[in-house]
Parts: sequence; C-alpha cells; structure tokens
Amino acid sequence: MTPTQGQNQQNLLEQYGPREAMEYDVVVVGGGPAGLAAAIRLKQQAAETGREVSVCVLEKGSEIGAHILSGAVMDPQALTELLPDWKQLGAPLTTEVSEDRFLFLTEKKAYKTPNWMLPACFQNHGNYVISLANVVRWLGQQAEILGVEIFPGFPAAEVLYNEDGSVKGVATGNMGVDRHGQPTDAFQLGMELHAKYTLFAEGARGHLGKQLMAKFDLNKGKDPQTYAIGIKELWEIDPKLHQPGLVVHTAGWPLDTQTYGGSFLYHLENNQVAVGYVVGLAYENPYLSPYEEFQRYKTHPEISKFFQGGKRISYGARAITAGGLQSLPKLTFPGGALIGCDAGFLNASRIKGSHAAIKTGMLAANAAFEALGNNRQFDELTAYSEAFEQSWLHQELHKARNFKPWMSKGLYLGTLMVGIDQVVFGGKAPWTLRHTHADHECLKPAANYAPIKYPKPDGKLTFDRLSSVFISNTNHAEDQPIHLTLKDPNVPVNVNLRDYAGPEARYCPAGVYEFVTNEDNTERLQINAQNCVHCKTCDIKDPTQNIVWVTPEGGGGPNYPNM
Repeated sequence: MTPTQGQNQQNLLEQYGPREAMEYDVVVVGGGPAGLAAAIRLKQQAAETGREVSVCVLEKGSEIGAHILSGAVMDPQALTELLPDWKQLGAPLTTEVSEDRFLFLTEKKAYKTPNWMLPACFQNHGNYVISLANVVRWLGQQAEILGVEIFPGFPAAEVLYNEDGSVKGVATGNMGVDRHGQPTDAFQLGMELHAKYTLFAEGARGHLGKQLMAKFDLNKGKDPQTYAIGIKELWEIDPKLHQPGLVVHTAGWPLDTQTYGGSFLYHLENNQVAVGYVVGLAYENPYLSPYEEFQRYKTHPEISKFFQGGKRISYGARAITAGGLQSLPKLTFPGGALIGCDAGFLNASRIKGSHAAIKTGMLAANAAFEALGNNRQFDELTAYSEAFEQSWLHQELHKARNFKPWMSKGLYLGTLMVGIDQVVFGGKAPWTLRHTHADHECLKPAANYAPIKYPKPDGKLTFDRLSSVFISNTNHAEDQPIHLTLKDPNVPVNVNLRDYAGPEARYCPAGVYEFVTNEDNTERLQINAQNCVHCKTCDIKDPTQNIVWVTPEGGGGPNYPNM
C-alpha cells in the first residue's frame, strides 16, 4: 500500500469504520493449489479427530480458478498424498504423458535430444497434461464438501497485526472507490478476517507476501529470488495433428544463447494444445520483448505445423518463481506462514510447481492443526519448516538447486553443466551455485544495444497484445484506483525512458504501459490498468523498482476458462 493509499484508507476508516470482523482458526489467502490443499488438509484432520476447525479461503479472482495459469504437466505425487482416491473423485487429470520431446532450435531447424540423454527432470512418465485452472476448480469443490468457506472476488489487501507484532489476519479491499480514492454510491468498506494462523498462498510475487518478507526480514541470508515470465496460449487444433499426451520442450531460437528461456507445447484432451514461452527476467537487453519472442517462436517450422487450421481460444501470462532452494525465504513468522509460490517452491528444472504447492500447503496445515490442538495461537509454526526440510520436496529441490544458476550462464555452457550436474552427479554435486543479483538489477542501458525488429503479427498464427488480452477475459472497473502504482511519477520518463528506452512497454505482456507524446512534445507514461492480467512482471523487472503492484477491486483481472 502506497502512502497516498494508506492515507485514503485511514480517511475511509475514520468516516465509515470500524470494519466488521469475522473470526476463524485459520485464514488462507489465495485459492490456488497451495491454499486449497492447506484448507483441505485442515478439514481432513478435523474430521479424523472429531475436532472443530474453522477455515476460510480468500480468492481475488471472480471465481476459484479464474486467475490460475500454468503450463502444465503435473506430477500427481502430492495430490495422491492429499486425496488418495482422486481418480474416483473425478479429478481432471485424464491425459497421461505419452511422449517427451526436447528440441534445440535454430531459426529454421530443430535437433531432437535422444531420450536416453535427457536428465530425469525432463522425463515425464507417469505425469499428466492438465489445465491447472480446472484442477483448482475441482480442489475448490472438494474443499467446500469438507466445510471450507471460500470467498471468491475478495482480495486480501492488507495484513493486520496484533499489538505484539504478530499477524492477526487480513482485511479485504474496499469496494466502490473511484479513481481518486473517494467513495462512490456503491462504496462498501472491506472486511477484517482474524485468525489464530494466517497462511499466505498468493502465488509468485505475492503482494502481501512481499510485505511480510520485508517486515520480518525473511530473506536475511538468502539469495535474491529470481523469476521468469511465462506467456501461454490455448489452441484447438486439427484432430489429425493432435497427439494426446505429447510433451514438447525447446531451447535456443528465438532467444540469443545468453538469455535464459524456452518453450512448452502440451497436447491435452479434446484436440487442445497449450503452447507457451518462458523468459527469465534476469535478461539484460532492454529492447527484448518476451511477448514478441513468444509470437516469433510459433513461426518455427517444427512448431507452426501443429497450428495449421487451428484456432486460438485463450491467452494469459504469469510470473514464475525460479530461484529454488537458495532463494527460499524463511517460511514462518509469528501468526502465519508462506506456502506455494508465495515462498517460491517451484522446481525450475522440471518446469513444475503445482505438486510443490500442494505439498507445502499440507505441511503448513499439519503444523497449524497441531498448534491449534495445543491451544497455541499467533506463534511461529516452526514444525512446518522442520517438516519441509525432512520431506521428499526438499530432496527434490536440493537436486535441482544448480539448474537455474547454470542455465543463467548461457545455453551451451549451461546445457553442458546441467548434464554433468544431473546425469553424472544425479543432482548431488559437491557444490551449490548462488544467485548474486535480483532480476531488476540485470537490465543494461539501451545505449549498449540495438533495437530488436520483431515481425508484425499476421492475425492467424501470431497476434498483437490487445487481441490477446481480449481473449483472456480481463476486466477491471474503469473508475477504480489504478492498482499499478508509482513511487515517483517522474521516474518512468526521467530514468526508464532516458536510460533503458522504456522497457515497461516491452516486458508487459498485456499492453498496460505505453509512452505517449504530449502536445508540447514531452513524453509521459500512460498506464492502461484495465488491461492488466496480474502477471506481476512489472513489479519484478522495473529497473528502479518504482512500480508497485497492489490489489485491485475484488473480482478484477483475467477470467481464465481452462488455463
């Protein structure tokens, strides 16, 4: 919350307050796989022991799954631990991986890596090609059956604290506030949700998680977190070209060999294909556009062949935490914990995070349930951190710890060293590489580079940003306060445009940021906040860290159908 927003909030509380409060044993912030797994596990244990535990889940999307976007190939291990009978319960994991292909691309050719050479992290036997949004919707149904209260369309906008500094819960955002922070006729004051323990499961670069890391110094002694942006489209393709369960990953073109990134192309059921591109946000060239690189990638002959006669049906983008074990913050603080991608449990080497999210949600739920049974509240759930360190997930992330640092050293050296690390040493090399810079520190001045000339979209295989945002079903109330805030409104022109050629206009995959010329020929940054798909890339990559993403009015943002 910016100082101006904080003052506006204080004024509204003085005029309309106090806020109503609801009491729970556990409040979960975020209705993704981590948050729902935590809620389900708490209710399971309550049923097993005959105890009453009240649990609620807050979700900023208009419905459970509305903001969920992932590749995705899912390892079912954690889901099986959570709900052993998930097949009988109708979980939407129906397309088992049938074939792995890993390709190195040049501009015109593709070179397939023999499967016997693939490290275990790129082998997906026993995994499923899924829509994570649909899996999360199903998890939401299971949670409600168990008695979890779920409130979609209510973003947690503020962390509440007890007098001793421990987390007391959260407050939802106000509704019906205009662009200037003033109440309209539709104004409703936010609600407070108090809990003995609050679990934060907001996903990558969580708005409140970031605040908690700063307040409790959770990153002390840790490597900087590093991120990537994942951009995805869902296509319906010609049935003759469809191969259910086919998993294709690529590295190389169109990115240069020094920029971390690659693609995925997954064949789901119903003649659908999920295609996407991931670009590490530690890239140096300010002229690089992850969105344009994705569109260019689709024109490769080995890739474009799948889309002949096909139709694009959805689009979205999301930041990905990729730092791994070295970048994990301290997980607990008085009154709560970070779970899932809010902490950063994704395994970048496997390109998978949903199984890790589910597992950490379960571990945190176990610790909270034990604490509640011992009549404890607002203290640290140290049993959660201890259980993680003894878990198969910790072992998995330890094996993967050097993947991202090696690949950040360039495609050729990185590929060679990952092969040695994973195949020769089995992920148990006697060294651990470090992340030394945050992503925003890596951008270099535009004077060091020439602009990149990207081809114009053809509207059939490649598309512009605005037509893409349209099929993400993104919507925000036009008059609400802009949720993409600037610490200093002069920085975009005086620093970012001058020194870095205005990179926010290129790293945003939704056309939110554009520099326009005023009548006096000066430049200004225009923020089209209604386009925002909540990917958080601007909050991460802005070289001056001047952009701060805050929660918009409830229900705003994308409405993904089955991404």
